[in-house]
Amino acid sequence: MTNDTYHHGDLKNALIRAGVEILARDGIGALSLRSVAREAGVSHSAPYAHFSDKQALIAAISTEGFHRLYAKLEAASAHFKSQPIKQITACARAYADFAVQERDIFNIMFSGVLEQEKAYPEFVEISKATAALLAKIVSSCQDAGIFPTGKTDLLSVAIWGQMHGIVSLALEKQISHTVLDQYKLNEILLFALNQFALVELT
Repeated sequence: MTNDTYHHGDLKNALIRAGVEILARDGIGALSLRSVAREAGVSHSAPYAHFSDKQALIAAISTEGFHRLYAKLEAASAHFKSQPIKQITACARAYADFAVQERDIFNIMFSGVLEQEKAYPEFVEISKATAALLAKIVSSCQDAGIFPTGKTDLLSVAIWGQMHGIVSLALEKQISHTVLDQYKLNEILLFALNQFALVELT
């Protein structure tokens, strides 16, 4: 397929999809504007219409990842409207599911390879929106007496840190088999959430 075959927006999306495919198959070392052009079947110069360099491509892939994560967390929480205790546990499961199902894009989102995040407004916007969504659910849990009140921002970061740390350890097979032989990942996440809770989460 040539560059002329794509509409303007379609080419950008095709290049992002190609980048995700390369990450999944070959890893971050194989990612370049030339490689995504080859993967998408377009000329080597085509990506430069949308991405100035590899960093811009990484920003676009990370932005797409956060959009997917946000959608997954929002759907999980929306399923339990007015039930914050179920929203927070559903979001923890959704976070783990996303990390497992979209491991390669998850890894690049949090890898630190994006050097100047503030240079990419869409990335900043969706990453902040994702954090705000979790903070809103944590705040609802505080209002319902599930979590201690006060310092919602710090509590949200602590809860996210617990979830992210456990999921990342699991992905890298760094959790002891003596634990994994007894408990599923979701059970470990639930135990971690209960360390913050005033009532038992199930």
